[in-house]
Amino acid sequence: MNKSELIDAMAKDAGITKVAAKAALESFMSNVQSTLKKKDGKVSLVGFGTFSVAERAARQGINPATKKPIKIAAKKVAKFKAGADLANAVSGAKKK
Repeated sequence: MNKSELIDAMAKDAGITKVAAKAALESFMSNVQSTLKKKDGKVSLVGFGTFSVAERAARQGINPATKKPIKIAAKKVAKFKAGADLANAVSGAKKK
């Protein structure tokens, strides 16, 4: 499913216009992004999952074309950990 298909599904499920669904989705994405930019930013949606930030340390890598070592800089990356309800829905496991 891509963004426009998600907007269509949200509009249909909520009984709202596609314009309103697009605005809601963009607001959600913007708020998650701005929260994650903050120090210790984290967004928890009970049952769905948690968006957070992890720090990757600098490390040594290998350029696949030249096979020479390269330095990979440290950086922050976005993480998502699925909640129990989402994990069970995807795996087909029954809820306890």
